[in-house]
Amino acid sequence: MTLHTDIPARAQLERLIGARDPVSVSLYVPTSPVTQQAQAARIELKNLAAEATRQLEAAGADRAAAADVRESLHDLVEDDDFWAEQARSLAVFAAPGGVTVFRLPNELTSVVEVGDRFYVKPLLRAVTFPQAAFVLALAAGSVRLVEVTGDGPPFTVDVPGLPSDAASAAGKSSLADRAPVGRIQGSEGQKVRLRQYARKVDQALRGVLTGLELPLILAATEPLDAIYRSVNSYPHLAGPGIAGSPEGATDDELADLARPVLDEVYAGQLARFRDLFEVRSAQGRASTDLASIARAATYGVVDTLLVDIDEKVPGFVDAESGAVTFADDDAASYGVVDEIARRTLLAGGRVLAVRAADVPEGGPVAAVFRYAF
Repeated sequence: MTLHTDIPARAQLERLIGARDPVSVSLYVPTSPVTQQAQAARIELKNLAAEATRQLEAAGADRAAAADVRESLHDLVEDDDFWAEQARSLAVFAAPGGVTVFRLPNELTSVVEVGDRFYVKPLLRAVTFPQAAFVLALAAGSVRLVEVTGDGPPFTVDVPGLPSDAASAAGKSSLADRAPVGRIQGSEGQKVRLRQYARKVDQALRGVLTGLELPLILAATEPLDAIYRSVNSYPHLAGPGIAGSPEGATDDELADLARPVLDEVYAGQLARFRDLFEVRSAQGRASTDLASIARAATYGVVDTLLVDIDEKVPGFVDAESGAVTFADDDAASYGVVDEIARRTLLAGGRVLAVRAADVPEGGPVAAVFRYAF
């Protein structure tokens, strides 16, 4: 079964934020994983596309380029196969020559933005807190990878090369098989075989998980939990896991157990930022001032940036100095916070898109700097 969501990897995000074209359209549409409810989302996308066309005409955009974008969006609206599988929101980025689409597990509101670059800040919410994960249900007698989505049903992912159990991975009929004289036996021998098993599982998962950034939640008991963590190569393995043996648990039961773990993972990220922000503020290495953060992002000084996903500040950020100029919200301007996030990402910084209540001091942005600025 194919994945229901399309969470952009960092490389994809960087291509989007680096794109420049005077006819760039960004659309966000709330959707539903229930196919019967897709019609409402299709109508909403059609309406947003019409509004984008109106804004392009009002801004005097090149007619041929605008027509190319309009036709591409029309084709997407009319694609029945595309609308058969959706998540909770849809992000559409259109420019002359093509359309990039992401199905997202987060609930986003309808947005249409026209300018010379794509509006990616709402998309950052899906990257920051995707509400989706993989669960590795690992036991000596079985193993499977389950994808958990925000609203849709969980399902087992086909992983080529995944061993069926620990004994077969070690070439044995049972982990209790006697070892030849001189070989490691007993509980120590079983741990050696479990480690071989864990390595083979990790190797098989690389073919599925490489390039993805969704959390991987481990459901296992000791000693297999610790053994797998010691050989894991996937950088997004979650610290907290699902306790107890996963054998006999359905995909739905594992998904129910995984969602509180996801909440714990995300709460931990925000708590660590708040603690770090407090420490760095005392050192002159943090700020909530929009102008200061814009300058810092321009010079590559921002290490971690928190942005309010819902607030847009239209205007411009000078390419050289980082000075902010506020403006009306039209096709000529773009989101200042979006631009700060773009510059932070391109300089290797980290961006967390959150709700307003999670941003220190209630501003649209908060940043921790790499050094005093």
